[in-house]
Amino acid sequence: MKGVFGWDIGGVNTKVARATGTRVAATRVVPYEIQRDPAALAPLLDRLARELGAQPGDAHAVTMTAELSQLFRTKREGVAFVLEAVTQAFPDGLVRVYAVDGRWRTPDEARRDPLAVAAANWAATARLVARSFPDCILIDVGSTTTDIIPVVEGAPAAIGRTDPERLCEGELIYTGALRTPAEAIASSVPFRGRPSGVSAEAFALAGDVHLWRGQLTPAEYSVPTPDGRPATRALAGERLARVVCADREMLDDAAIGAIADALCDAQVTRIAEAVTRVCRRHAALALAVVTGLGDFLAREAARRAALTVTHLSTSLGPAARHAPAAAVALLLAGELARETVPS
Repeated sequence: MKGVFGWDIGGVNTKVARATGTRVAATRVVPYEIQRDPAALAPLLDRLARELGAQPGDAHAVTMTAELSQLFRTKREGVAFVLEAVTQAFPDGLVRVYAVDGRWRTPDEARRDPLAVAAANWAATARLVARSFPDCILIDVGSTTTDIIPVVEGAPAAIGRTDPERLCEGELIYTGALRTPAEAIASSVPFRGRPSGVSAEAFALAGDVHLWRGQLTPAEYSVPTPDGRPATRALAGERLARVVCADREMLDDAAIGAIADALCDAQVTRIAEAVTRVCRRHAALALAVVTGLGDFLAREAARRAALTVTHLSTSLGPAARHAPAAAVALLLAGELARETVPS
């Protein structure tokens, strides 16, 4: 069997994993805002594949969230655009698209049923996690959103299938470790010993919170900063000061730390409340499997929900940071291997 590449194509990040047998041999993630330069998607896919050693005829497993980009007026349009870029990049490859029901679609089948494949990346991660942890709550905190997926008896047991359904069920939370604006995290923060309202000018992001607190590195702050200045701890402090319309001449390190701590706690509280809600539907589940850029948020939220915690990286290694891409690569590799076994 040739190589298998897994793609998680988002609106602001594109991730790829190369599977060799039953392990992930390499991963890449590239910040790329599809809305700013849509024509660059196919060349980007081709470049990343070549960097990971792709050959003509390799298999490509695809999942996506880019269809939600404002570039597209409908998800149907977005799914079709992504699939056109994939097939353009890999005209000689076997392309399969992961669907929320756990089955694979050809690109043509996926175009005809776009809601089956739109934002199905969580389902791929949950299906892979279920192999090692058949009864658990999967908590994947990415740069933008958090997935909270129950896994029961070796299969994903989420109620929601589409993003709107998952938002309604508390299985998708729009808070992440990097891109969430401060004002979308909390409506008040401490200021001189009192609660203060916050500005709504996108002065600071969650990335500034976690960079200040040492939970993200400057290299992990992979999106443009709100003020266009570098992703350093000192400048993150300046951006956090503006959350209360202040600056660093007005606020010392302790004041900035109080704002950052309050925003981090608000994120953890929100995720923990959603985890608790999902757990009420599955009272027997006692284990949380955490992963993603914000696995530190997932870990603390799981503990507040009284769950035992394990990290997906213990079984998947560093590829756990890019779990959906790794998942579709490994799932398709397994599927193709079964097809080649003589009956």
